[in-house]
Amino acid sequence: QVQLVESGGGLVQPGGSLRLSCAASGRIFRIAGMGWYRQAPGKQRELVATITSTGVTNYAASVKGRFTISRDNAKNTVYLQMNSLKPEDTAVYHCNAEVHPTSWGGAYPSWGQGTQVTVSS
Repeated sequence: QVQLVESGGGLVQPGGSLRLSCAASGRIFRIAGMGWYRQAPGKQRELVATITSTGVTNYAASVKGRFTISRDNAKNTVYLQMNSLKPEDTAVYHCNAEVHPTSWGGAYPSWGQGTQVTVSS
C-alpha cells in the first residue's frame, strides 16, 4: 500500500506563486516516473508536468516556462513550483507516482487525493 499526500495549495492572486509538494510513503522499493496532473471543474484531468527518476522533465504547453517540476528521490517527494499563475490554472492538482513495491515486480500507478489551487483577485 502506497500513500501520496499533497500539500501547498491555496488561494493566490494572478501573477503570484505557489509551491506544491507530494510525499510518497508505504511499501516502496523505488519510484520510477512522478508527475502532476490537474482537473478544473467540468473538465477532464490533464497532464501538467512529469519527471523521470533521472530528472528528465516534460511539461504541458500551457505551463512551460512558468512551472518547474523537481523531485527528491531520497525523500520520495515531488515538487511543483508554479510562478506567474493565471486564473486558468485554477484546479485540483493531483500527484502521481509509478511505484515499484518490490525489486522483482512491475510498477503500479498511485495517486494523491489532490490539493486545490485557486488563482483569483
